[in-house]
Amino acid sequence: MNERSCIQTVGITRVFGRGSGAVTVLKGVDMTIPMGQMTAFIGRSGSGKTTLINLLGALDQPTEGSIQIDNQVITEMTDKEREQLRRSQIGLVFQSFALIPLMTAYENVEFVLRIAGYSAKERKKAALEALEQVGLTSRMHHRPFEMSGGEQQRIAIARAIAHKPKLILADEPTAELDSITGIKIMKVFRDLINEYGVSIILTSHDPEIIEIVDQVYELEDGLIVSRS
Repeated sequence: MNERSCIQTVGITRVFGRGSGAVTVLKGVDMTIPMGQMTAFIGRSGSGKTTLINLLGALDQPTEGSIQIDNQVITEMTDKEREQLRRSQIGLVFQSFALIPLMTAYENVEFVLRIAGYSAKERKKAALEALEQVGLTSRMHHRPFEMSGGEQQRIAIARAIAHKPKLILADEPTAELDSITGIKIMKVFRDLINEYGVSIILTSHDPEIIEIVDQVYELEDGLIVSRS
């Protein structure tokens, strides 16, 4: 893999279950995604998009094949090494936001840094910087139920970027948002790429979102059927 490649997969296969009940969700996925770009995975439900995101985020292991992130072969890592990789180099944004209801915006971001072992001083600095990046310092003391869906998603993004990851993975990040708010979220992503050189991979069904990413991979029945 060349130096500027962020991710490379070779022959990625993922089978769930065994014997007659086995389901092959991914069937030999090969791709190379350059650093500092926004990439979208598209395809109908069941095409393998979320499974692929989980594999790239080191949340799951393929049945066969290899995955490299910046020349690190994550499919050869131990569970502890993959956990450390997620904490230091990968940011995850979930469709459901997954915020802790009783915590403020600031506390939601700071809590993840606490789990990752940051000192109190480091946590405060990183959390405030992340909230500023998504334009929500004025809402930092509000809890999720006091914020709009777009604000909650921006908090989820702040939480994902607080540790300054190289790679952000977002599963349907705009699915629960109106089109205007969705475009605002995409602008936050684009700003992160332009200012910090991060790589962003997302899944989406939204035609407007797909038009503004750098490249698109279409999945169908566990295979990449097109790239544009």
